Amino acid sequence: MTTATPSVTDLKLKRKSRILEVSFDNGEQYQLSCEMLRVYSPSAEVHGHGNPKLVTHKKNVNISAIEPVGNYAVKIVFDDGHDTGLFSWKVLYDLATHQVDLWEKYLARLRAEKASREPLIAMNIKYN
Repeated sequence: MTTATPSVTDLKLKRKSRILEVSFDNGEQYQLSCEMLRVYSPSAEVHGHGNPKLVTHKKNVNISAIEPVGNYAVKIVFDDGHDTGLFSWKVLYDLATHQVDLWEKYLARLRAEKASREPLIAMNIKYN
């Protein structure tokens, strides 16, 4: 028996804390960091051809725009220029419900490849 993926009912971007709050029609609500969304972007650029690229230096990345795509997804535009990949409700739900495990895997991969989350250049951005 397959369960349908819940639909997103609300997205609230908290720029200062770099958090996207996602509410689903099953009553669940999650907070996803902009960094997590960026490093797990469903784009071909990140996923390649079955060989996911390690995305680094995105600790301070933020979202500059969220554009609806039909009634099943959003396109997220990040302030580092990345704007490909559609975040379907299923992708958002999977990221939200598995974020602890996914984040640990990401950190382990960073350590294994001696990579960093830290930005390459210091940026002072103020949001009103």
